[in-house]
Amino acid sequence: MTDTDIPVNDVRPETSRLHKTRWAVFPITVLALLLVANQVFLLRIAGFQLPSTGFYYALIGMFFSVLFLTYPMRRADEFRVPLYDWAFSAVSLCSGIYFASIAGDIINRGWDFTAPTVPTLLALALFVLILEGLRRTGGTVLFLICLAFAAFPTFADYMPGILWGSQYTPRETLSAFVMGSGAIVGVPVQVVSELVIGYLLFGAALTVTGGGKFFMDFASALLGRARGGPAKVSIISSGLFGSLSGSVVSNVISTGAFTIPTMKRCGYPPHYAGAVEACASTGGSIMPPVMGAAGFIMASFLNVPYATVVSAAILPAVLFYAALLLQVDSYAARNGLSGLPEEELPKLGPTLRAGWSHLVGVLLLVTLILFAHMERSAPFFSAGFMMAVYVLRNPRGTWDMLTETLIETGRSSAYLYGILAGIGLIVGSLSITGVGSAVSRELVFAAGDNLYLLLVFGALTSFVLGMGMTASACYIFLAIILGPALTQQGLDIVASHLFILYWGMLSYITPPVALAAVVAAGIAGSGNLRTGVKAMRLGSVLFILPFAFVLNPALILRGEPLEVIQSIGTAGIAIWLIACAFEGYLHFIGRIPAVVRVIVGAAGLSLLIPEAHTDLFGLALFVGVIAYALLRRMRRRAEV
Repeated sequence: MTDTDIPVNDVRPETSRLHKTRWAVFPITVLALLLVANQVFLLRIAGFQLPSTGFYYALIGMFFSVLFLTYPMRRADEFRVPLYDWAFSAVSLCSGIYFASIAGDIINRGWDFTAPTVPTLLALALFVLILEGLRRTGGTVLFLICLAFAAFPTFADYMPGILWGSQYTPRETLSAFVMGSGAIVGVPVQVVSELVIGYLLFGAALTVTGGGKFFMDFASALLGRARGGPAKVSIISSGLFGSLSGSVVSNVISTGAFTIPTMKRCGYPPHYAGAVEACASTGGSIMPPVMGAAGFIMASFLNVPYATVVSAAILPAVLFYAALLLQVDSYAARNGLSGLPEEELPKLGPTLRAGWSHLVGVLLLVTLILFAHMERSAPFFSAGFMMAVYVLRNPRGTWDMLTETLIETGRSSAYLYGILAGIGLIVGSLSITGVGSAVSRELVFAAGDNLYLLLVFGALTSFVLGMGMTASACYIFLAIILGPALTQQGLDIVASHLFILYWGMLSYITPPVALAAVVAAGIAGSGNLRTGVKAMRLGSVLFILPFAFVLNPALILRGEPLEVIQSIGTAGIAIWLIACAFEGYLHFIGRIPAVVRVIVGAAGLSLLIPEAHTDLFGLALFVGVIAYALLRRMRRRAEV
């Protein structure tokens, strides 16, 4: 999902760690998915139904068990499974089942404050395993951040100013983290357990049944012949696949392996090709219908249907991809790049006949989410449909498809639990000490009720944290601290939280981290820094859009119909002008000199500002540029 930069490997070498442990990963994942289905569909299999906290503990135990079997402690263990990993896996599973079995006692006897010795010792074991799982999946930086927050309640009373909070003993802190309802089994894990696992199953089914290849062929058949066609294919295919898988880096690896060499062959420089793929893959995490784990967590934080988040996110995402398409088209026009020969491209008819089930699966998912409000069950129906069609077409491959899908679901779920159970420590620490609300109040005070200054503070904070955290982790942290500060200023609550999400994921394409750009640079054979800088330039609209829609909620379709229509129109023209200014080519006009590029860019930015006088100013600049260009063309014709 958004932060689920889960390596998706289509080939499982016999020497790989996953191949050696699949005999254990598969049954654990099957049991976990049966438990999820039992909970989501209220099946009450054999009269069995866990209480909600027991359900979360059981899934934590199962997926952490999978985590220790699939993600190594160090690179040297990439192709072997040491005995201690089997031990970690067994302890995780047993601890999760134990806490699931005593979930009622935890609530009824107040063990979230102080617990007997045996539950406390097992809580300590689970706490240590969660930190180690976080280190393996989230990296050292995120591990150290969460470790600092985990220790914070034990000395919060000694902290100065806004960092002062209620202090707890180490044993009380441990009980609150593991047996409280607001930390390890808090909102992040609750959302994954109740909602996201189904979408991970959907993404795995889409990948294993050939969805990635279908979207690539579909985009190639539609746009491959156009000027700069390979770049447009990269944008469309990565956007479509990324919006469903939610994994930025995996998207770069899987689609970029095909699109980047093709873009280079078409005439795009290596660093430009890598930057296009990095931006297109990054955009997948903000493109509905799935958007990754952060979208579901946002809906939970805001206590709104997921369809509300989807409808709000759709227009900014479309504007971003439109900006990418316009930039690569302008570059192709300015440099005389053509598309691919027709004989090298797939035919649209055969492509649709081969992959129609993926389109229907996606449409079914969108319909069930938006119109039937079946956020929890929709991905199971869509995944089941695609898998059923695959079985009917290829019955001999049923077992391989089923095992690959479930193992990939288990592995990706383990990754998410590893990240989000650790993030629960941050949530719990801020909650029990009361520091989260204090920081929010102080942010408003520091900004001096200056809305624009507060937005700049928020953007910079989100960006910096995004360098060390995944998008979901960054969003969760700032939704607690920054979200209330923004809404206290009268900003739309959904727009405020989207603002945080956008800025948190910008580090994927912004140096010095620019993880998506670095991976794309490796495929393109270009410099990391050069590719990152170009990705930041191509994706620059992502820096502007959050300010635009947080100040003008009509851009997220929240407002009066006429206001929304006007905002869509001016934003569309603005994106076109900004893209043309960056590339130095204005459609219907041709190449434009540097001075005109500045004027065109200023016109675009003016149109994005939600004020009537700036719209008029931007339109005046635009009309002036068009008039100048037409007069210049008429003079040239007269001279000829």
